[in-house]
Amino acid sequence: MSLLRRIFPAPLLSVALFATWLLLNGSLGAGQLVLATLVAVVIPVLTRGLRPLPVRVRRPGTVLRLAATVVADTAASNWAVLRFLAFPSLRRHPSCFVHIPLDLRDPNALAVLAVIVCITPGTSWAELSLDRSVLLLHALEVGDPQELIDHIKQRYERPLMEIFE
Repeated sequence: MSLLRRIFPAPLLSVALFATWLLLNGSLGAGQLVLATLVAVVIPVLTRGLRPLPVRVRRPGTVLRLAATVVADTAASNWAVLRFLAFPSLRRHPSCFVHIPLDLRDPNALAVLAVIVCITPGTSWAELSLDRSVLLLHALEVGDPQELIDHIKQRYERPLMEIFE
């Protein structure tokens, strides 16, 4: 790794931190320039391990299909949660935690799956096993856990694997 890459592992982040520091402090004094430089260099170096791997999108068309699927599923879930909240007596099934076995391993794909699950009303990402092989998901209404597992795997995991792996 080059010396420049070690000092600035995320050049855009460094520039953003430098500019933000100066804007927030409203000063171009020597002390502020030194502190801004220090922040712009130190924070990216300290957080290098927190950044995911570079993204390699394999199938852009699948991205569009997945986005359409997420929009449709989120809309349907919004209606289901609205029904649940407006008419609690019509509740069909109890809430439940479901263990979903995952074949997905790419950290970026797992992050996208987490976003999808969290933006879908009625579901919540509860835990990911240490070996990343099982997702613990909480759902507001679960009739058949296997149906939820199949839904997640078919509609989200499979396309994410096509896109990222």
